[in-house]
Amino acid sequence: RARAFPAVSLSRERARVAGMVDIALAAGAGCFAGALSWKAVSARQQKNGAKNVMQLGGPMPIASPWGRHSKAAWSPLQFMSPMTHLRRADDFGPGAATKGVSSEASLTPQPADLSKIGTVPRDLDKAKYVGLLRRLLAQSKHLQNNPRLGVTPEEKRAAKVVMEELAPFSKEKGGPLIIEELEYTPGRSNLKVVYPGTGDKTVAFVGSHFDVVPADPSAWDKDPFELTEEDGKLYGRGTTDCLGHVALVTRFLAELGRTRPKLKRTIVVLFIAGEEGGEKGVGVDEVVRCGKLEEVKNGPVYWVDTADSQPCCGSSGMMSWSLKCTGRLFHSGFPNKGINSIELAMEACNYIQQRFYEDFAPLPQEEAYQFATGSHMKPTQIECAKGSLNQICPETTVSGDIRLSPFYEVEDVKDAMERYVRELNESDIEMLPTKGKWSKYVLEDGIMTQPGELRRGKVELKWQGDVDSFKLYAGIAVSLESDGHKALVQAVRETYSVAKPFSVNGSLPLVKMLQKSGFDIQMCGFGLMSVYHGVNEYCTIQDMKKAHEVLLRVVCLLESVTD
Repeated sequence: RARAFPAVSLSRERARVAGMVDIALAAGAGCFAGALSWKAVSARQQKNGAKNVMQLGGPMPIASPWGRHSKAAWSPLQFMSPMTHLRRADDFGPGAATKGVSSEASLTPQPADLSKIGTVPRDLDKAKYVGLLRRLLAQSKHLQNNPRLGVTPEEKRAAKVVMEELAPFSKEKGGPLIIEELEYTPGRSNLKVVYPGTGDKTVAFVGSHFDVVPADPSAWDKDPFELTEEDGKLYGRGTTDCLGHVALVTRFLAELGRTRPKLKRTIVVLFIAGEEGGEKGVGVDEVVRCGKLEEVKNGPVYWVDTADSQPCCGSSGMMSWSLKCTGRLFHSGFPNKGINSIELAMEACNYIQQRFYEDFAPLPQEEAYQFATGSHMKPTQIECAKGSLNQICPETTVSGDIRLSPFYEVEDVKDAMERYVRELNESDIEMLPTKGKWSKYVLEDGIMTQPGELRRGKVELKWQGDVDSFKLYAGIAVSLESDGHKALVQAVRETYSVAKPFSVNGSLPLVKMLQKSGFDIQMCGFGLMSVYHGVNEYCTIQDMKKAHEVLLRVVCLLESVTD
């Protein structure tokens, strides 16, 4: 009989964000709380692996201590189809494996020359900012978005507030701002605002969205749908994610319109619909499809929807799955005549996880970009058919997710997972370790069954979404060589005296799609990661004042290198 093989030691991701309504659609903050650093995982595996190596002989890769490279007398992965490493270090250009994020990145040797942006004030006008945010928050009850709960926002309400704020500086009123409402679904407005420059280069700020996640007023200390100012904090649903950013960028545009600086670069802003629900054909994906953002390929595109006031250099993708394992119901006194679906689910999960970690092993780029972990696939929920304790359970479903680093492709993972399950059902199920002498996943020939009963356990993989949805949430690694990245890091460092670029293991929608469409996506945000989608969400006045200065410095730095 085949020897049982131990489970790989894995870190468990724990996500708990107060008030989160739909963790499957959470952006950024709610999805990576408590993540263990990859170095810690590696150290633990090396420590635990030392004993295993002595027992079974020979060094083996950390990524899969019981994989094809094992010198063990028997390893199940040695009998499986050849592994395919679908992405390689050289896919990302010379030095990509070792070149990482740097807090010292700079676009110019000198600090930003703020005179480049004319008389735009360096300080954010607090009264006007708070007043605008208050009007946006007054609409937030109608901006809640969760398709799974049947909650649909009316982003047109927020777009109207912004258009009213910018109207005095619009082209129609003799001002410089070109304002265009883009509505592809009734009531679901996107808003494009352009401040024209004299050249063909651009700098764009996109991603700040009008919709918010739902809030339960009974769980809040304050009314979530009304702005409350207290001790320098601004409370309300959307203050951090993302109406606080909408107000910030709107006030920046208003100052441009009022002071009319002569810039070489055209500044383009796109406020979007449908970010929280991940809907297709409503927001920025449709804007791109209709060719309304083509001009911003001539410069960096800042996605203003992360947090903690530092450059965000990467995010992970997310794919949700369930594994239905079917066995044979029988009296628990005769385990040899039943097929225990719970035991099958445990071993099938172990089998698939080990193959996943073999094929989607940690990559040097993940550490270079300061991701806390590499790609991981794990169960997060389990349920089984109800019955008596003296019955062998006939059906068990395990569900979980995959967090995929941006250096692997969604399509490759989908194909690989489906292949693992197919090969498990076709031939490998006999090789799965069993629990004791009597447990079986394939019944012996002498055991009688009723018509319709299984003689062989079965495993079925179901994706909780289609491949297009998974691609919508694919991870991203920004270009570290971009002028936009260098300008952002330098602007943050000049504003805060220190820059701490980071990457998140959470997921952001749409950004990889934009990058693949030819946009130089860079990411930043100025709310607080700790309150994303949370109860008593807030941002601080001080953070938004600093954010205003960062925007000014970014524009001035890019102006300095524009011919």
